[in-house]
Amino acid sequence: QVQLVESGGGLVQAGGSLRLSCAASRSIFSINTMGWYRQAPGKQRELVATATSGGTTNYADSVKGRFTISRANAKNTVDLQMNSLKPEDTAIYYCHADRIWTIAGPKDGYWGQGTQVTVSS
Repeated sequence: QVQLVESGGGLVQAGGSLRLSCAASRSIFSINTMGWYRQAPGKQRELVATATSGGTTNYADSVKGRFTISRANAKNTVDLQMNSLKPEDTAIYYCHADRIWTIAGPKDGYWGQGTQVTVSS
């Protein structure tokens, strides 16, 4: 079974920190770009941060200087360290892989189920 599983969400006060983790199932033996997206109620899903297998990172302007994405390619994991959290960061955060490889071959656009982050004012 192919899965991306997120963890680390929770409730935190404004100014606090959380660390999200995403782990790929062992059936996935390679991933191109991994990233984090988020979706707040009534809003479109938006990019938060991405990291390529080669180490290139990209951040949304709204989180630059506050969030840090990191990858461990050998384990197909990606973390998101979130500092100085604001109420506007409240959303469901989703792990994403743009292209994965399994024994069945490549597949584009793969999502985890999401983890809730709630920041109180």
